[in-house]
Amino acid sequence: MVGDNVRQTVEPSSSQDSDNLLSSQASKDMPTAREARQCRRIAQLEQKLKTLEAGRAVKERQTNHFVAQGRAIRRVVALYDNAEDLITKNNRRYEEDGSTKDQDRLQLGYVALNIFFPWLQKKSEAMDYDEYSHMLKMLRQGADMARGNDTAKLKRLVAEWVNMDSEATPDPRIDCDDKHYRGFINDACGRLLCPAELDWNDPIVKAGIRNRSDGYLVTDLSFPAFLYERYTANAQNLEEGLFKGKILVQAYKAVFTSPSSAKDVEADGDGADITASNRRAQKGCNGIKVKKHVRFALSSVTSWRSVDGDFDYVQFWRTIVDFFEKPPGRTARRRVDMLIEWWTRYVIYLVLRLY
Repeated sequence: MVGDNVRQTVEPSSSQDSDNLLSSQASKDMPTAREARQCRRIAQLEQKLKTLEAGRAVKERQTNHFVAQGRAIRRVVALYDNAEDLITKNNRRYEEDGSTKDQDRLQLGYVALNIFFPWLQKKSEAMDYDEYSHMLKMLRQGADMARGNDTAKLKRLVAEWVNMDSEATPDPRIDCDDKHYRGFINDACGRLLCPAELDWNDPIVKAGIRNRSDGYLVTDLSFPAFLYERYTANAQNLEEGLFKGKILVQAYKAVFTSPSSAKDVEADGDGADITASNRRAQKGCNGIKVKKHVRFALSSVTSWRSVDGDFDYVQFWRTIVDFFEKPPGRTARRRVDMLIEWWTRYVIYLVLRLY
Protein backbone atom coordinates (compact mmCIF):
# COMPACT_ATOMS: atom_id res chain seq x y z
CA MET A 1 0.00 0.00 0.00
CA VAL A 2 2.85 2.32 0.76
CA GLY A 3 4.27 1.66 -2.75
CA ASP A 4 0.92 2.38 -4.34
CA ASN A 5 0.69 5.65 -2.45
CA VAL A 6 4.19 6.61 -3.58
CA ARG A 7 3.39 5.81 -7.20
CA GLN A 8 0.18 7.81 -6.96
CA THR A 9 2.10 10.74 -5.49
CA VAL A 10 4.89 10.65 -8.10
CA GLU A 11 2.75 10.14 -11.18
CA PRO A 12 0.73 13.35 -10.84
CA SER A 13 3.96 15.27 -10.24
CA SER A 14 5.50 13.81 -13.39
CA SER A 15 2.42 14.70 -15.41
CA GLN A 16 2.50 18.25 -14.09
CA ASP A 17 6.16 18.64 -15.03
CA SER A 18 5.41 17.45 -18.53
CA ASP A 19 2.64 20.00 -18.89
CA ASN A 20 4.96 22.74 -17.67
CA LEU A 21 7.63 21.73 -20.18
CA LEU A 22 5.13 21.76 -23.03
CA SER A 23 3.83 25.15 -21.95
CA SER A 24 7.36 26.53 -21.72
CA GLN A 25 8.27 25.18 -25.16
CA ALA A 26 5.08 26.59 -26.65
CA SER A 27 5.84 29.99 -25.19
CA LYS A 28 9.25 29.87 -26.86
CA ASP A 29 7.88 28.75 -30.22
CA MET A 30 4.92 31.17 -30.32
CA PRO A 31 5.82 34.89 -30.30
CA THR A 32 4.12 37.05 -27.73
CA ALA A 33 1.97 40.01 -28.76
CA ARG A 34 4.71 42.34 -27.57
CA GLU A 35 7.35 40.71 -29.77
CA ALA A 36 5.00 40.78 -32.74
CA ARG A 37 4.46 44.52 -32.31
CA GLN A 38 8.21 45.04 -32.14
CA CYS A 39 8.72 43.08 -35.34
CA ARG A 40 6.07 45.13 -37.11
CA ARG A 41 7.64 48.35 -35.84
CA ILE A 42 11.07 47.29 -37.08
CA ALA A 43 9.62 46.47 -40.49
CA GLN A 44 7.94 49.89 -40.63
CA LEU A 45 11.15 51.67 -39.69
CA GLU A 46 13.10 49.72 -42.30
CA GLN A 47 10.55 50.73 -44.94
CA LYS A 48 10.76 54.38 -43.89
CA LEU A 49 14.55 54.19 -44.06
CA LYS A 50 14.37 52.79 -47.58
CA THR A 51 11.97 55.58 -48.58
CA LEU A 52 14.23 58.25 -47.08
CA GLU A 53 17.29 56.79 -48.79
CA ALA A 54 15.44 56.68 -52.10
CA GLY A 55 14.35 60.31 -51.66
CA ARG A 56 17.86 61.34 -50.71
CA ALA A 57 19.24 59.59 -53.78
CA VAL A 58 16.75 61.43 -56.00
CA LYS A 59 17.65 64.76 -54.39
CA GLU A 60 21.36 64.06 -54.79
CA ARG A 61 20.83 63.25 -58.46
CA GLN A 62 18.90 66.50 -58.90
CA THR A 63 21.61 68.43 -57.06
CA ASN A 64 24.35 66.92 -59.22
CA HIS A 65 22.29 67.69 -62.32
CA PHE A 66 21.85 71.36 -61.40
CA VAL A 67 25.53 71.73 -60.49
CA ALA A 68 26.53 70.19 -63.83
CA GLN A 69 24.12 72.44 -65.72
CA GLY A 70 25.36 75.49 -63.84
CA ARG A 71 28.91 74.96 -65.11
CA ALA A 72 27.82 76.36 -68.47
CA ILE A 73 26.47 79.67 -67.13
CA ARG A 74 29.83 81.47 -66.85
CA ARG A 75 30.84 80.15 -70.26
CA VAL A 76 27.85 80.73 -72.51
CA VAL A 77 25.47 83.08 -70.65
CA ALA A 78 27.12 85.68 -68.41
CA LEU A 79 30.57 85.72 -66.92
CA TYR A 80 29.79 87.80 -63.84
CA ASP A 81 26.00 87.68 -63.36
CA ASN A 82 24.29 84.85 -61.48
CA ALA A 83 21.14 83.17 -62.78
CA GLU A 84 19.06 84.55 -59.88
CA ASP A 85 20.24 88.10 -60.65
CA LEU A 86 19.23 87.75 -64.29
CA ILE A 87 15.81 86.37 -63.33
CA THR A 88 15.19 89.00 -60.64
CA LYS A 89 16.18 91.90 -62.89
CA ASN A 90 13.98 90.56 -65.67
CA ASN A 91 10.97 90.41 -63.35
CA ARG A 92 11.58 93.95 -62.14
CA ARG A 93 12.02 95.20 -65.68
CA TYR A 94 8.29 94.91 -66.29
CA GLU A 95 7.56 96.96 -63.17
CA GLU A 96 9.84 99.87 -64.10
CA ASP A 97 9.49 102.57 -66.71
CA GLY A 98 12.30 102.90 -69.22
CA SER A 99 15.59 101.04 -69.07
CA THR A 100 19.28 101.68 -68.53
CA LYS A 101 22.29 100.24 -70.32
CA ASP A 102 22.92 97.83 -67.45
CA GLN A 103 19.27 96.71 -67.49
CA ASP A 104 19.46 96.06 -71.22
CA ARG A 105 22.65 94.06 -70.70
CA LEU A 106 21.01 91.95 -67.98
CA GLN A 107 17.99 91.44 -70.22
CA LEU A 108 20.24 90.02 -72.94
CA GLY A 109 21.74 87.72 -70.32
CA TYR A 110 18.27 86.55 -69.30
CA VAL A 111 17.38 85.79 -72.92
CA ALA A 112 20.62 83.80 -73.30
CA LEU A 113 19.84 81.95 -70.06
CA ASN A 114 16.50 80.75 -71.46
CA ILE A 115 18.04 79.83 -74.81
CA PHE A 116 20.70 77.60 -73.29
CA PHE A 117 18.46 76.35 -70.44
CA PRO A 118 15.02 75.94 -72.04
CA TRP A 119 13.82 73.77 -69.15
CA LEU A 120 14.52 76.39 -66.48
CA GLN A 121 11.30 78.40 -66.57
CA LYS A 122 8.95 75.41 -66.67
CA LYS A 123 10.79 73.63 -63.87
CA SER A 124 10.84 76.80 -61.77
CA GLU A 125 7.07 77.16 -62.02
CA ALA A 126 6.57 73.60 -60.71
CA MET A 127 8.77 74.10 -57.62
CA ASP A 128 8.00 75.51 -54.20
CA TYR A 129 10.17 78.33 -52.85
CA ASP A 130 12.67 76.10 -51.02
CA GLU A 131 13.17 73.84 -54.03
CA TYR A 132 13.54 76.86 -56.30
CA SER A 133 16.11 78.49 -54.00
CA HIS A 134 18.05 75.22 -53.78
CA MET A 135 18.11 74.90 -57.57
CA LEU A 136 19.46 78.44 -58.03
CA LYS A 137 22.06 77.85 -55.32
CA MET A 138 23.29 74.70 -57.07
CA LEU A 139 23.39 76.45 -60.45
CA ARG A 140 25.51 79.20 -58.92
CA GLN A 141 27.77 76.64 -57.26
CA GLY A 142 28.34 74.87 -60.58
CA ALA A 143 29.04 78.19 -62.31
CA ASP A 144 31.60 79.23 -59.70
CA MET A 145 33.26 75.82 -59.77
CA ALA A 146 33.62 75.96 -63.55
CA ARG A 147 35.18 79.42 -63.44
CA GLY A 148 37.61 78.26 -60.76
CA ASN A 149 38.52 75.17 -62.77
CA ASP A 150 39.05 77.18 -65.96
CA THR A 151 41.24 79.69 -64.14
CA ALA A 152 43.36 76.96 -62.54
CA LYS A 153 43.66 75.05 -65.82
CA LEU A 154 44.82 78.06 -67.82
CA LYS A 155 47.25 79.17 -65.13
CA ARG A 156 49.54 76.29 -66.12
CA LEU A 157 48.59 75.93 -69.78
CA VAL A 158 49.13 79.59 -70.71
CA ALA A 159 52.60 79.46 -69.16
CA GLU A 160 53.41 76.34 -71.20
CA TRP A 161 52.16 77.93 -74.42
CA VAL A 162 54.13 81.13 -73.87
CA ASN A 163 57.28 79.11 -73.15
CA MET A 164 56.84 77.20 -76.43
CA ASP A 165 55.69 80.16 -78.54
CA SER A 166 58.37 81.49 -80.87
CA GLU A 167 56.52 84.82 -81.06
CA ALA A 168 56.68 85.32 -77.28
CA THR A 169 60.29 84.13 -76.68
CA PRO A 170 60.31 84.20 -72.85
CA ASP A 171 63.69 84.60 -71.15
CA PRO A 172 63.72 83.34 -68.47
CA ARG A 173 61.00 80.77 -68.99
CA ILE A 174 57.74 81.22 -67.08
CA ASP A 175 57.20 79.04 -64.02
CA CYS A 176 53.97 77.10 -64.63
CA ASP A 177 53.15 76.89 -60.91
CA ASP A 178 54.12 80.38 -59.75
CA LYS A 179 52.37 83.59 -60.82
CA HIS A 180 54.46 85.99 -58.75
CA TYR A 181 56.90 86.54 -61.63
CA ARG A 182 54.34 87.05 -64.36
CA GLY A 183 52.66 90.28 -65.34
CA PHE A 184 54.63 93.30 -66.53
CA ILE A 185 57.76 92.38 -64.56
CA ASN A 186 58.13 89.41 -66.92
CA ASP A 187 59.20 90.52 -70.38
CA ALA A 188 57.23 87.87 -72.31
CA CYS A 189 54.03 88.33 -70.29
CA GLY A 190 54.46 92.09 -70.42
CA ARG A 191 54.62 92.04 -74.19
CA LEU A 192 51.37 90.07 -74.39
CA LEU A 193 49.62 92.28 -71.82
CA CYS A 194 50.85 95.54 -73.31
CA PRO A 195 48.12 97.69 -74.92
CA ALA A 196 48.16 96.96 -78.64
CA GLU A 197 48.62 100.62 -79.59
CA LEU A 198 51.91 100.80 -77.65
CA ASP A 199 55.30 99.28 -78.54
CA TRP A 200 56.56 97.07 -75.73
CA ASN A 201 60.01 97.00 -77.33
CA ASP A 202 60.38 100.72 -76.66
CA PRO A 203 62.29 101.06 -73.35
CA ILE A 204 60.37 104.24 -72.50
CA VAL A 205 57.03 102.47 -72.96
CA LYS A 206 58.17 99.46 -70.96
CA ALA A 207 59.42 101.61 -68.08
CA GLY A 208 56.29 103.78 -68.16
CA ILE A 209 53.99 100.78 -67.91
CA ARG A 210 55.97 99.17 -65.12
CA ASN A 211 56.09 102.43 -63.16
CA ARG A 212 52.43 103.23 -63.92
CA SER A 213 53.44 106.62 -65.22
CA ASP A 214 50.96 109.13 -66.65
CA GLY A 215 50.12 108.21 -70.21
CA TYR A 216 51.10 104.57 -69.69
CA LEU A 217 48.42 103.31 -67.32
CA VAL A 218 47.08 99.95 -68.53
CA THR A 219 43.29 99.99 -68.24
CA ASP A 220 40.39 97.99 -69.60
CA LEU A 221 39.91 100.63 -72.33
CA SER A 222 42.80 99.20 -74.37
CA PHE A 223 42.96 95.76 -75.94
CA PRO A 224 46.09 93.79 -74.93
CA ALA A 225 48.43 92.46 -77.61
CA PHE A 226 47.60 88.78 -76.97
CA LEU A 227 44.20 89.36 -78.59
CA TYR A 228 45.86 90.06 -81.96
CA GLU A 229 47.19 87.77 -84.63
CA ARG A 230 50.96 87.48 -84.13
CA TYR A 231 50.42 89.68 -81.06
CA THR A 232 50.83 92.80 -83.20
CA ALA A 233 48.25 95.46 -84.07
CA ASN A 234 48.05 97.66 -87.13
CA ALA A 235 48.16 101.23 -85.84
CA GLN A 236 46.12 102.36 -88.87
CA ASN A 237 43.43 99.71 -88.32
CA LEU A 238 43.17 98.37 -84.77
CA GLU A 239 40.50 95.83 -85.79
CA GLU A 240 42.83 94.03 -88.18
CA GLY A 241 43.81 90.68 -86.67
CA LEU A 242 41.81 91.40 -83.50
CA PHE A 243 40.63 88.31 -81.55
CA LYS A 244 42.80 86.01 -83.67
CA GLY A 245 45.73 85.62 -81.27
CA LYS A 246 47.20 82.13 -81.12
CA ILE A 247 47.10 81.86 -77.33
CA LEU A 248 43.50 83.06 -77.36
CA VAL A 249 42.49 80.29 -79.76
CA GLN A 250 44.42 77.73 -77.70
CA ALA A 251 42.64 78.86 -74.54
CA TYR A 252 39.24 78.54 -76.20
CA LYS A 253 39.97 74.97 -77.23
CA ALA A 254 41.36 74.06 -73.82
CA VAL A 255 38.26 75.37 -72.03
CA PHE A 256 35.53 74.20 -74.37
CA THR A 257 37.02 70.89 -75.50
CA SER A 258 40.25 69.62 -73.95
CA PRO A 259 43.85 70.77 -73.42
CA SER A 260 45.05 68.28 -76.04
CA SER A 261 42.96 69.99 -78.75
CA ALA A 262 44.81 73.24 -78.06
CA LYS A 263 48.20 71.87 -79.11
CA ASP A 264 47.73 72.58 -82.80
CA VAL A 265 46.10 75.79 -83.96
CA GLU A 266 47.96 76.16 -87.23
CA ALA A 267 45.65 74.11 -89.46
CA ASP A 268 42.90 75.83 -91.40
CA GLY A 269 39.31 74.79 -91.93
CA ASP A 270 38.17 73.31 -95.20
CA GLY A 271 35.59 76.04 -95.78
CA ALA A 272 32.60 73.84 -94.99
CA ASP A 273 29.58 76.06 -94.50
CA ILE A 274 28.47 75.27 -90.99
CA THR A 275 27.18 78.74 -90.19
CA ALA A 276 23.72 77.46 -91.06
CA SER A 277 23.64 75.98 -87.59
CA ASN A 278 22.89 79.12 -85.58
CA ARG A 279 23.61 77.49 -82.27
CA ARG A 280 27.04 76.32 -83.30
CA ALA A 281 27.82 79.62 -84.94
CA GLN A 282 26.79 81.44 -81.79
CA LYS A 283 29.48 79.53 -79.92
CA GLY A 284 31.99 81.67 -81.78
CA CYS A 285 31.25 84.40 -79.22
CA ASN A 286 32.05 82.11 -76.32
CA GLY A 287 35.68 83.12 -76.75
CA ILE A 288 34.62 86.36 -75.05
CA LYS A 289 34.70 84.53 -71.74
CA VAL A 290 38.12 83.05 -72.46
CA LYS A 291 39.79 86.42 -73.07
CA LYS A 292 39.42 87.37 -69.43
CA HIS A 293 40.92 84.04 -68.30
CA VAL A 294 43.96 84.47 -70.55
CA ARG A 295 44.56 88.00 -69.30
CA PHE A 296 44.34 86.78 -65.69
CA ALA A 297 46.71 83.86 -66.39
CA LEU A 298 49.34 86.22 -67.81
CA SER A 299 49.08 88.59 -64.85
CA SER A 300 50.94 88.29 -61.55
CA VAL A 301 47.71 88.24 -59.51
CA THR A 302 47.60 84.99 -57.54
CA SER A 303 43.90 84.92 -56.60
CA TRP A 304 40.85 85.95 -58.54
CA ARG A 305 39.67 89.55 -58.24
CA SER A 306 37.59 91.78 -60.49
CA VAL A 307 40.08 94.67 -60.45
CA ASP A 308 43.84 94.37 -61.01
CA GLY A 309 45.50 97.73 -60.43
CA ASP A 310 43.99 100.06 -63.05
CA PHE A 311 42.51 97.17 -65.02
CA ASP A 312 38.83 96.33 -64.45
CA TYR A 313 38.05 92.80 -65.63
CA VAL A 314 34.29 93.31 -65.48
CA GLN A 315 34.42 96.38 -67.70
CA PHE A 316 36.92 94.63 -70.00
CA TRP A 317 34.47 91.79 -70.51
CA ARG A 318 31.55 94.15 -71.10
CA THR A 319 33.55 96.10 -73.66
CA ILE A 320 34.23 92.92 -75.62
CA VAL A 321 30.58 91.84 -75.37
CA ASP A 322 29.50 95.23 -76.73
CA PHE A 323 32.02 94.88 -79.56
CA PHE A 324 30.23 91.74 -80.75
CA GLU A 325 26.63 92.53 -79.81
CA LYS A 326 26.41 96.29 -80.38
CA PRO A 327 28.55 97.24 -83.38
CA PRO A 328 28.03 100.87 -84.45
CA GLY A 329 26.46 100.62 -87.89
CA ARG A 330 26.15 98.18 -90.77
CA THR A 331 29.80 98.27 -91.77
CA ALA A 332 30.93 97.40 -88.26
CA ARG A 333 28.24 94.69 -88.13
CA ARG A 334 29.63 93.10 -91.29
CA ARG A 335 33.15 93.10 -89.83
CA VAL A 336 31.87 91.41 -86.67
CA ASP A 337 29.96 88.83 -88.72
CA MET A 338 33.13 88.07 -90.70
CA LEU A 339 35.07 87.63 -87.46
CA ILE A 340 32.44 85.25 -86.05
CA GLU A 341 32.50 83.32 -89.32
CA TRP A 342 36.30 83.08 -89.02
CA TRP A 343 35.94 81.62 -85.54
CA THR A 344 33.19 79.29 -86.75
CA ARG A 345 35.28 77.92 -89.61
CA TYR A 346 38.78 78.13 -88.23
CA VAL A 347 38.20 77.15 -84.60
CA ILE A 348 34.80 75.59 -83.96
CA TYR A 349 34.65 73.49 -87.12
CA LEU A 350 38.02 71.94 -86.30
CA VAL A 351 36.85 71.28 -82.74
CA LEU A 352 33.63 69.62 -83.91
CA ARG A 353 35.58 67.51 -86.39
CA LEU A 354 37.38 65.89 -83.45
CA TYR A 355 34.15 64.23 -82.32
